[in-house]
Parts: sequence; structure tokens; C-alpha cells
Amino acid sequence: MSDYRIQGATGEWEVVIGLEVHAQVTSNAKLFSGAATAFGAEPNTQVSLVDAAMPGMLPVPNMECIRQAVRTGMAIDAQINRWSRFDRKNYFYADLPQGYQISQLYHPLVGEGAIEISPDDKNPDATKTIGVERIHVEQDAGKLMHDQHPTRSYVDLNRSGVALMEIVSRPDMRSPAEAGAYLRKLRAILRYVGSCDGNMEEGSMRADVNVSVRKPGDELGTRTETKNVNSVRFVMAAIEYEAKRQVEVLEDGGRIVQETRLFNVESGTTRSMRSKEDAHDYRYFPDPDLLPLELEDAFLEDCRASLPELPDAKRKRYESLGISAYQADVLTAEVEAARWFDTLLEAGAKPVAAANWTTSELFGALNRTGRDIATSPVSPTQAAELLALVADGTLSGSLAKQVFEVMLETGDAPAKIVEDRGLKQTSDTGAIEAVIAEVLDKNPNQLAQYRGGKETLFGFFVGQTMKAMGGKANPAVVNELLKKALAD
Repeated sequence: MSDYRIQGATGEWEVVIGLEVHAQVTSNAKLFSGAATAFGAEPNTQVSLVDAAMPGMLPVPNMECIRQAVRTGMAIDAQINRWSRFDRKNYFYADLPQGYQISQLYHPLVGEGAIEISPDDKNPDATKTIGVERIHVEQDAGKLMHDQHPTRSYVDLNRSGVALMEIVSRPDMRSPAEAGAYLRKLRAILRYVGSCDGNMEEGSMRADVNVSVRKPGDELGTRTETKNVNSVRFVMAAIEYEAKRQVEVLEDGGRIVQETRLFNVESGTTRSMRSKEDAHDYRYFPDPDLLPLELEDAFLEDCRASLPELPDAKRKRYESLGISAYQADVLTAEVEAARWFDTLLEAGAKPVAAANWTTSELFGALNRTGRDIATSPVSPTQAAELLALVADGTLSGSLAKQVFEVMLETGDAPAKIVEDRGLKQTSDTGAIEAVIAEVLDKNPNQLAQYRGGKETLFGFFVGQTMKAMGGKANPAVVNELLKKALAD
């Protein structure tokens, strides 16, 4: 149960949140036509006669889009409806050439499911289950362009007919943090499944944010819907602003109007767009041009067999290997990172050492250089080789850091770097003993203090020895030989 509350003049208020996420289906064609769907194409260059609603054109369902939606439903353990139907949602707008949108209101493809979230990043074991009411498929509308002409708006129909999954949650979230965690988890699942690329900046995933407030334990309040929010951060900001606005309105004696609002990213505020329509306002009816979808057992079995290991299962597998819950959560958050790490393990790296190195050294370097895992100059097999050189004593921790920096710059294999630059760790006891003797001779005061009982100076002698040997001495051997020398 979230302890997030808004403090008003009349006491505490609870926020109730539901999200309707529109996710563009990964497919090389639109939902009812063969037109392309690539992002960034010139306006009106990816429009078929069906998308433009030319007379006599009939829609034909793209079964790859249906397959991806079914796989998504299976990934959240949702009910898959073997029989579903398309409906027409009637409204008139310049970017909707048909005068209606083909959607699924009464009989969606996917029924109830659930997504488990971890609202607290620092405590991934503290989970909450968010219900998913349904997933239905529908076609997107086109886009109005208002900045191309001083007095006219242009219409780009490239997105007209693009396949969307609308994923509708239950109003189970009670804080911006829970909504953010839900959206991140849903995005991760979609990207693992491969049914949506999750690119919110390009509009292939966006959220309509439903918010209402109430006194804790009261009936649900009137909700508003903030449309087309395109980042996790903005979703959380829109919730925070809208909830506080509603509390102020109610405490001033006003009432909340059921309406559609827009979020302004510059000011962090929402504004009214239009009154919220109900289903009957759209005059839904079954689309007469499309037969119902009836899914066969073989199709469903193929969908289920094609699912990859999903984030929760992968995280539990990592934890079973001894990796901490926090690191497992970090490693599974993005599908590319998880696949990279799996390849690292397959190359023979020890799980705990590999997780420590990946989450600290690799991710730190990628952040520092503005790269992501997909553009990492270090491959998983090279990383496994580096970790193996540490494990067998060829490299100390500090030498491994030096080698890694060179790998980042050159892309060379670690063994080559060690050979070319003479960075191999030495365990030659004679050489180390000679350096230790020299260090003790140069620091008589510290030696006297140590032998007088100041044992904390042991680290000082270790550091001086390692420095004198350029970091190439085996630390375990240095420690052993130093203890012996200091005891003499």
C-alpha cells in the first residue's frame, strides 16, 4: 500500500491512477494494409488506398499484428480471447480520413492480466501487482501539422492505419512512483517480447493518464484523462500536478469535471482540451467489413512457444546464481543489457564477479562516454576474457581497470593489451621481497610506529609497495610477504 498522500487544508488526499498505454506494434506493415511504418519518412509517403479511405477499399487484418498482441497478452498471463471482434469508433477529425477508427470495444483480443512492479528502486523485493483490464488492437490516426504554413494546417497520413495495442490498466496505482514503475515494467516486457520497440520519443509508446483524488477510504472521485504523455518522467509529473490541482479545486468548493487534458512539458502543468466523451458518444457498432477473429490452437501454441525468458523470470534466475536482487533488477531493466550479460555468462564469466563488473565498471564507463550497451566498444567475449585474467591472477583489480580503459579506447582484446603494454601482474616473491625491503628502509618512522602497535599503518606499506611496483604486484602475495617482513 502506497503511503503517498497530498496534504490539503482539510487533511490528507489519496490519488487513484490508471494508465491507458498505446504501444505501436512491431510490424513491417499497418494493421489493415501493406503500407510501410518506418519512423521519419517524408509526409504522406507511406499511405495506401486503404489508409486514405478511398472508396471501395476494404481492410484485411495483418496477422503479424494480431500475433504480437496475443504474445504480449501471454507475457502478462492475461486471458486470450479466442473470439474477438472489431468495432467502428465514429468521430470526425481532419486526420481521420475514414470518419471512424477501427478498434475493439466490446470484444477485445486480450482480457484481464497483471503486471508486478517494484515501486522502490532500492528495494526490488517490495512488489505490488497492478491489474490490466484488457489489451485491444486498433488503428492509429494521422497527424495534423500546424507549423508548416502561417494560416493552414497540413495533414500527414503516414501514421494512419498503424497498428496499436491499447493496454488498459486497472486504477490500482496510488502514487507517481507506482505509475512510473508500471510504465517502465510494461515497456521492458514489450521490448523483451519484441511486440513494440518502446521508443517513447518517437511516439511508438505513449500514455493517457487517468487521475482522480479522494479522501482515503472514500468512493472513487471523478477522473480526468491527460492525453498522449510520451515519457515516464512526464507521466509522473503530470500525475503530481493534476492530483494537486484537483485537491485545490475540491477544497475551494468546486467540482472536478470529467474531461480530456493536455500536459505542457515546459511548464509541467495540464490544461483542459475538451469534455470527456463516453462510449455512446462514439456510436460504436461492429465493423461490417471485418469478420470476427477466431484463433486456433496451433496459432496460440506457436505464440506461446515463441516467448523469450521475461524480465521477472530472468531476474529470479540471476538471483539464484548469487547475484544480488538490486543488481539483478539493474541487469534485467533493459533487454539489450540482459542479452549482453547472458552472452557474458555463456562465455564463461563467473556470475557474481560478472554482475559486479558489469553494473559498476561497464555501465559507469558507458554513462561517462554517452554510450549505451548496443554501442559498447567492449564485447561480452572480451569482457569474459578480462574477468578470466583477473580470476587467474594475471591481472590485479587496478591493472584490470587500466586494461579496460584501453579496451574502451581501442577495442583491442585484453590479452593483446596486457602483452603489448607489459601489464601482467607479478607473483615473483624475490622481486616483491626486494621492493618491500626498500620500502621499509625508506620509511623508518612508520616502521617504528607499526612495530610499536600502530597496526593501521599496514595499509600504508601495502600502498607504497604497490606504487613502487607500478601496480603490477599480486596484492595477495604482497600482503603475505609484508606481514612476514614486518614481523621480523
